[in-house]
Amino acid sequence: MELMEYGAAAKLVNSYKIKSIESRYVKDAKDAISFSKGKKIVLKVLSGKALHKSKMGLVKVGLKEPKEIEDAFKELVKKGKKFAPYKIIAQKMAQGGIEIIIGGRNDAQFGKMILLGLGGIYVETFKDFALRACPITRFDAQSMIAQLKSRKVVTYNGKMERQLEELLLKTSQLLVKTKLEELDLNPVIIREDGYDVVDIRVLR
Repeated sequence: MELMEYGAAAKLVNSYKIKSIESRYVKDAKDAISFSKGKKIVLKVLSGKALHKSKMGLVKVGLKEPKEIEDAFKELVKKGKKFAPYKIIAQKMAQGGIEIIIGGRNDAQFGKMILLGLGGIYVETFKDFALRACPITRFDAQSMIAQLKSRKVVTYNGKMERQLEELLLKTSQLLVKTKLEELDLNPVIIREDGYDVVDIRVLR
């Protein structure tokens, strides 16, 4: 299996009307400062050799002032050399919300499967997730959400339920129509008024 380059993965996800957060590769600190436009950003090292970026110290969040962006960029360059080849990507800082994961994989026995669960570290800690075979129907999407112990939290007491259903249906369509082996949208930040896909991992 091959890890899809992040820009290509984001483009693929966006083509199915799944909204990933604004991002771009940056070649130096000046480029990152220009991208920020005075607003908070995140800098990340992207490498096929670094799958757990946060745990490895390869993510810097809440950067706004030019000096802190410059310092963070220099630090990531130093750390990134251990994982060469690598790139540094800048992303807009997501608004606060609830982290979920939407994932998928090509199972040898059952075919394309889709997963919904609490995101970030919580998917492993609480084991609160739902799994279905693709393609899913709206009823399937509704039942996946209902299965979560955290459903009231991730849907803001139902306010985000419809949007979450649509997101699951679009992801199912992507999985069925492509030859991907694995897909991870983790985390997806769910808010009362929308969502942002913050990280994308695709294996093909």
